[in-house]
Amino acid sequence: MISKVYKLPVKILVIQNKMGIGDTVIYLPFIKAISKKFNCPVSLLVKPSSKADEFLDQTKYIDQVIYQKKNDGILGSIKLARELGKYNFEKVFIFNSSIRFSLVSRLAGIKKIYQYPLFEKKRQHITGAAKKLIKDNLSIDVNENPEIQISENLIRETSDKLNIKEDEINILLAVGGSGPTKRIPSKTFLEFMKKIKNMKKCRFFLATGKDEDEQKILNEILDTEFKDQCVALDNHSIFETLPIIKNCNIAICNDTGFSHLSSALGVKTITLMADSPLIYGSYSTNMYPIIPDGEEIVSHKTLGKDKINPEKIFNKFISILD
Repeated sequence: MISKVYKLPVKILVIQNKMGIGDTVIYLPFIKAISKKFNCPVSLLVKPSSKADEFLDQTKYIDQVIYQKKNDGILGSIKLARELGKYNFEKVFIFNSSIRFSLVSRLAGIKKIYQYPLFEKKRQHITGAAKKLIKDNLSIDVNENPEIQISENLIRETSDKLNIKEDEINILLAVGGSGPTKRIPSKTFLEFMKKIKNMKKCRFFLATGKDEDEQKILNEILDTEFKDQCVALDNHSIFETLPIIKNCNIAICNDTGFSHLSSALGVKTITLMADSPLIYGSYSTNMYPIIPDGEEIVSHKTLGKDKINPEKIFNKFISILD
């Protein structure tokens, strides 16, 4: 009798060292391409501020999320290498030019290391460098949108729980933001809401954090004629918010984590780009960026939160629905 030999899946690590939710979401197409190439889910090493475990736990091409502890110099690198060594990773893809992670990977015993060119961080295109890494090493052209996967049962259960109706236009309004210069004033959202009041039967899901200024914007919207049409999500975890977003027809978001989450969930997302490089609101075909009036481009220090035109939001909204 000939016994079958079963090949164990390759153990692969991806290192993504940027800070936020969006920084992780942007790299998902490249992570998915790695998973598909080797026919196995991959593990992620990310910073705790990415909150990756809260929105990737149902995504099948992700095996596990490992959080990087605070960088403590040489000792911190040695500790990280020891921790990674316990997983017996065979390959690592490093989405930065840091020599530190190259050394950590070698100390962890990882034999195959794929990384951006060392010492070339300046002027490095956020997705261009990742495209080149995957193309050069795996011969794959990555052109997909980021994808966050979520259970269909959870989507249905959430719809039933919140009485989300198909004859209404369900809209995510992400009115919070990771910084004060990215938070569009409540009056901008309210003017948009007034424009669609008599045209469409709508329900608004208001996503924001607990920051005092974010709560102020939230309460200014709730303290209006639209109160009964609004559902505040500030007490919901990211995990709880995902199926709510997935049930929405469209999202209108400040440059915040919610814009990245909604577009990666396949929801058409109008991104209000007041003070960040445009790439953060346009890298997906599910994103429809709006920049401040009077500007031809937007980047850090544009300071355009008071110049986002609600008429432009409305026009973009109607064009997407049509």
